[in-house]
Amino acid sequence: MSAPQATRTTALHAGAWWLWALGLATAASRTTDPLLLGLLVGVAGYVVAARRTEAPWARSYGAFVKLGLVVIAIRLAFAFFLGSPIPGTHTLVTLPEVPLPDWAKGVRIGGRVTAEGMVFALYDGLKLATLLICVGAANALANPARLLKSLPGALYEAGVAVVVAMTFAPNLVADVQRLRAARRLRGRPDRGVKALLQVGLPVLEGALERSVALAAAMDARGYGRSAEVPPGVRHLTSVLTLGGLLGICAGTYGLLGDTGGGYGLPLLLAGLAAALAGLWLGGRRSVRSRYRPDRWGVRAWLVAGSGIAVAALMIWANDYAPAALHPPAVPLTAPVLPLWPAVSVLVGLLPAFVAPLPPGADRAGRADRADRADRAASRGRAHDVDPRMKEPTQ
Repeated sequence: MSAPQATRTTALHAGAWWLWALGLATAASRTTDPLLLGLLVGVAGYVVAARRTEAPWARSYGAFVKLGLVVIAIRLAFAFFLGSPIPGTHTLVTLPEVPLPDWAKGVRIGGRVTAEGMVFALYDGLKLATLLICVGAANALANPARLLKSLPGALYEAGVAVVVAMTFAPNLVADVQRLRAARRLRGRPDRGVKALLQVGLPVLEGALERSVALAAAMDARGYGRSAEVPPGVRHLTSVLTLGGLLGICAGTYGLLGDTGGGYGLPLLLAGLAAALAGLWLGGRRSVRSRYRPDRWGVRAWLVAGSGIAVAALMIWANDYAPAALHPPAVPLTAPVLPLWPAVSVLVGLLPAFVAPLPPGADRAGRADRADRADRAASRGRAHDVDPRMKEPTQ
């Protein structure tokens, strides 16, 4: 199934990208194998490179990757200076230890730094960094405005706040890149503390201007209006929503626990049904209208299903072979890439082939093919010329 060009009608549903990314993040939460985590990061990065657009939010993926590296560095620094709960026998260095009072037992500053503790910290930080990168992939691929259109009416106000928060960081990154490029064109330095301070004020001014424009647009469109709903319906909505959320939490706890498998699934399904009913009743207060709502097509099912499949296969692998997904730090052993979990992670590459192409990708491909054809024709004409005669051969 060849992927079409993404247009207003053929664009992939934003919720499919988030389900795919959350599936990869769930798979990352089930393992500490650095090879599997690196494979998950590679899968997410390949799909983002193949299907992201030129929109401002699509440029934020690099910022999430850098944030993941910062998280790993902070986790290693804490393990180095504050110690690790993992005992080890391979001492790397012994730092001067600061004496602490009796009420701070279990906490130390300085002391012996072991290789086992640092390896454990590396695995732990890499897992958290992978979770952030998966969320960054969804943020780079899903259009926040189209995602907001698909939310239920009861969650519209909360969805607007979330979308505004999600688009703040990408717009901030785009402003910083634009201002640094302008400084380079003017022959001014764009790196260092001084350049950062000089860029900060225009970035803050741009953020305030966007906030004022957004507030004016929301006020002009009647944001916050609500229809009159009978008190009985409001109370029933609150009971269903809160009860459904409590049922979902209790059912999830039962499924994750060792002794709650019998009641976990029924309670989870009952809570989910009650929460959906509460959201449907709560949507009656919303008077907003949706123009051209996004459709959930076959490609959206394939994209979302690939992420869910990765999560389900990794959870199943964690049940039958937990030692393969959690390499021990004590004793020190080289991590091994398990075969079947690695194959299940590769299922997450499906969106790179079935999702619609971003605007401009097809034109770029045609231009590249035409350029290669022109170079081949030029080489062919050059071979037909006799270098001694400087005239075409007969």
